[in-house]
Amino acid sequence: MRNFSKSTYDTIIIGGGAAGMMCAIEVGKRDRSVLLIEHCKKVGKKILISGGGRCNFTNLGTAPHTYHSLNEHFCKSALSRYTQHDFIELVEKHGIEYYEKTLGQLFCKDSSREIVAMLLKECRDAKVEIVCECEVTKVKKNNLFELTTSGGSLQSTSLVIASGGVSIPKMGATGFGYEIATQFGLELTERKAGLVPFVFDKRYLEHFVDLSGISVSAEVRCREMEFKENILITHRGVSGPAILQISSYWNNGETIEIDLLPGVDLERVFEKRKNTNDRVEAKTVLAEFLPKRLVDRIFETWLENKPIRQLTTKELESISEFFHHWQLKPAGTEGYRTAEVTTGGVNTNEISSKTFEARKVPGLYFIGEVLDVTGWLGGYNFQWAWSSGHCAGQYA
Repeated sequence: MRNFSKSTYDTIIIGGGAAGMMCAIEVGKRDRSVLLIEHCKKVGKKILISGGGRCNFTNLGTAPHTYHSLNEHFCKSALSRYTQHDFIELVEKHGIEYYEKTLGQLFCKDSSREIVAMLLKECRDAKVEIVCECEVTKVKKNNLFELTTSGGSLQSTSLVIASGGVSIPKMGATGFGYEIATQFGLELTERKAGLVPFVFDKRYLEHFVDLSGISVSAEVRCREMEFKENILITHRGVSGPAILQISSYWNNGETIEIDLLPGVDLERVFEKRKNTNDRVEAKTVLAEFLPKRLVDRIFETWLENKPIRQLTTKELESISEFFHHWQLKPAGTEGYRTAEVTTGGVNTNEISSKTFEARKVPGLYFIGEVLDVTGWLGGYNFQWAWSSGHCAGQYA
C-alpha cells in the first residue's frame, strides 16, 4: 500500500529528527515538494526524551571550539549562518518559554513536546509531507534517486540523509546513514560511543560499588581537554557531566585524570593546619571538602592516614598529588546503549561545508549526527542539527 501523495519529489529527507525536520522546513519554504521519511512511529523521538523531557535545545556558548571533528573548520560556516540566537528567535516566535540552567544550557520551561510541536507546525506551513513507520530498504541513483521503501517506490532530485548515529538503539537508531555513505563511495571516520559513562574493571569496582550515588564537583582531564563539572560514582563505574564530556575525547586504553578539589590548594590547607599543632588527621581535613565515605575509601585503599603534624612534607605532597591528579584507567564505556551521541561518521572532507552536498555525488546531502561533527554536552548537538539542517535546506 502506498503511503505517499505522489511518487516523485524534488527532495526526500530520510530521518525525522532535529536535523531532518529543520532541513525539511527550509526546503519547503523554497516551494519544492519535500517528503520527510521516518522509520519510527513518530518524528522527534530523541527531542522528546532529551533534557529529562524538557529538551536542552541549544547553548548560549555555541562556538566552533565546542565541537570536535577530524576537520575542525568544517562546522564554522553552518554555525555562523544559523546561530543559537536564530533558533532562540524561532522558539520565541512560537511563544515557548525557556530558561537557562547552567553553563548556557537552554531548556523548555514546560516540555520538550513544545519543540516538536513547533517543528511540526513549521513543517505544515512549509507544506512538508511526513510519513512515519516507513523503512527505506534500497537507494540507487540514475538521473534521479530511486528509493525502495516499505510504502512503495519513490524518486527525487535531491536526497538528504539525516538518519543520525547509532547511539541509543532502543530509540530506533541504526547505521543506515553510514551504509548509504559507503554505498556511494564516501569515506567514514572511526565511530565510537560519545557522551557516555565509563565502566571500571572488577579491581576498581570492588572499591567503589558501594559508593554508587556519590557526586562531587571535579575537573576531569584527558590529553589536552579538561572539563569542570560534577562526576557521579555508579554501580558500573563513573558518570556525570564532566565524565560524559571527556568520554568523547577518550580512546580505549587511555588514562583520565581527575582533580577532586579544583580551586583548592590542598598543600596550603595542610600547612595551615599543621602550623596550628592540631592533632587532626589527614582524612578528617579532606572530609571537610568531600563526602566522608569517599575520603575514607581512598585512604583505606591508596593512602596512609595519620595526624597531619606527623606527616612529612613528602607525605603531604603525595596526598595532595592524589586528590588533585587522581589517575583512573577505565575498562571501557557503557557503549552505544547509553551514549548520547556517536562520535565520528561521514568524513567531512567528502562534504561541502556550505551546502552539505557530497562532493562525489551531486544531489546527495548529509546533515546532523551522521557527519563527523560532535558537540559537547549541553545543547550543542541540537544546535548542530538546527544549523546543518537549516543550511542544507537552502540547497537540497
